[in-house]
Order: sequence, then structure tokens, then C-alpha cells
Amino acid sequence: MPYVKIEVTREGVTREQKQTLISGITNLISEVLDKDPKLTHIVIQEIEPDDWGYAGEQVSVLREKGITANKQL
Repeated sequence: MPYVKIEVTREGVTREQKQTLISGITNLISEVLDKDPKLTHIVIQEIEPDDWGYAGEQVSVLREKGITANKQL
């Protein structure tokens, strides 16, 4: 029974994006590990930006400085 926990900051991840993550990861585990999708559990936990730190600062402070986790083009 695979269990996958995804932690993201609470910054507007949509219901549709979460569904895409859940189905995509379930399919990947099924294909790669040959596990039954009906027994695969995916948990998405959203964490407040004040409660997540990186490089010695809260994510909320980094966002105020314009630093994001978005892909750079």
C-alpha cells in the first residue's frame, strides 16, 4: 500500500492541480512499481508560508522580496 505525501505552501494550488497531481502520481506508482491504484494513497498538505522556511527566512518574507518557486523562463 504506497503512501505519498506532498507538502506545498498554501499559495493558490487549485483543486484541479491537486487532482492532476493525485492521478499522475497514482499512475506513475502503478506503472513503475506495479502497485494497485486502488491501494495507493496520496496526501497533499498545504502549509502556510509563515510556517515554511528556506535559506534562513520564512517563505512569506521571500515572497515579499519577489522570490518565488515558479520556473524561470
